[in-house]
Amino acid sequence: MIFLKRILTLFVVIILGLVLVSFLLPRDVKVARSIEIDAPAAEVFAKVNGLKVGADWSPRLVCDPKVNLQYSGPDTGVAAKLEWTSEHSQVGIGKQQIVESIESQNVVTALDFGGQGTALAAFNLVEAGGKIMITWDLETDMGISPIGRYMGLMMDKWVEPTMRLVFLTLRP
Repeated sequence: MIFLKRILTLFVVIILGLVLVSFLLPRDVKVARSIEIDAPAAEVFAKVNGLKVGADWSPRLVCDPKVNLQYSGPDTGVAAKLEWTSEHSQVGIGKQQIVESIESQNVVTALDFGGQGTALAAFNLVEAGGKIMITWDLETDMGISPIGRYMGLMMDKWVEPTMRLVFLTLRP
């Protein structure tokens, strides 16, 4: 009985330690990647400033070609909106809306992944010498949940393949 009590006590101490450590982990997570492309900013901007055009390189379609996409608002720029539903666990349900758009410079979208949280994503474009440096970043709040905080440590690894795929499709 004493052995069981010690094992249970050790288990509780480990769990409490993990919970306490989680509060030292960052709540806000940002993942960013950049690539240089031999193309004018206007050409790349046209691909990221419209959610309908963005369907050509959407990570959702790669995971689930049968995803249901619903568009509303203007075709491009601020207030363009996309809602999706999918049976695929990696796609689920969500919304994306362009909240900022500056011609040939940047596009910012607000993302709502349903029960999985919200995020802001931005494409920032800097043109120099006929080439363009594209930086795509994703920022999200992992909340106060210890599980969310530990998941934040994995965000970079989870988002990397999607970012790589998008950059490949943005090339001319």
